[in-house]
Amino acid sequence: MPKNSLNVSLKGADDIFSTEESRQEQQREQVQQIPIGELFPFKNHPFKVLDDESMQRTVESVEQYGVLSPLIARPRPEGGYEIISGHRRQHAAQLAGLDNLPVIVRNMDDDAAVLLMVDSNLQRENILPSERAFAYKMKLEALKNQGARSDLTSTQVVSKLRSNEQLGAENNQSRETVRRFIRLTSLIPELLDMVDEKKIAFNPAVELSYLDESQQRDFLEAMNDTQNAPSISQAQRLKKLAQEGHFSYDVAFAVMGEEKKDELDKVVIKNDTLRKYFPRSYTPKQMEDTIIKLLEQWQRKQQRQNER
Repeated sequence: MPKNSLNVSLKGADDIFSTEESRQEQQREQVQQIPIGELFPFKNHPFKVLDDESMQRTVESVEQYGVLSPLIARPRPEGGYEIISGHRRQHAAQLAGLDNLPVIVRNMDDDAAVLLMVDSNLQRENILPSERAFAYKMKLEALKNQGARSDLTSTQVVSKLRSNEQLGAENNQSRETVRRFIRLTSLIPELLDMVDEKKIAFNPAVELSYLDESQQRDFLEAMNDTQNAPSISQAQRLKKLAQEGHFSYDVAFAVMGEEKKDELDKVVIKNDTLRKYFPRSYTPKQMEDTIIKLLEQWQRKQQRQNER
């Protein structure tokens, strides 16, 4: 074999192995240091990033140790990267003054990105009803898209039920519970906030979600005017009245103004009434503690007067 031919063969083999090695290297996920300004939140991210005590602890940890767990992000067509997992870490890093973050960059389509984003956040201990509601809705839509059939004989109902069941099983909840959480996404923001704040219970909120936007706003006004939270029976009656075309503010006011058995001995003082007696910095707990102390002082004074 000519010498030149041997050299060409060896060089070709080197190229083959080099190309295969570089191909494997490209396939392996690598942690990159990405400037924090190039990281953007996931579109319609349903989980809130709050500056609460938990966030403060995260900031302190980041200041001391840095970001130990890499974020997961995908490239954006317009430049930069869209965060799929790690929104709280990114916010903590911003507050801690970091310039770069460790990131695993993945090329993912919209549905795959939604599934990973939701699953990585549903593992958290404390999730608000609104967060779970919108997360379930986004994941259900992604599951339906991934399982969609191209032929015209497929039934959307069957596909939807299977997706509901899969979503519920993954989160240790029934298909019906998943459906009821998703109903909350039909509430106006003001009512949904009240669900998160536990001013409206979950089951009544689901019933109220069947009211249209105008009816929900009338209900909200009636609720504020009567200073009453809806019971499940009241919410169900309002839903039925709306379906029958008999709903109005006056009707909602009448229903919400009814005395409940467990509220006959209840004294309600409007927040605005209390606030004028306390500094703005006082929390509801501080206000409550102060009121109890004043009542105890008043009670002792009454007892001394009665003993005279």
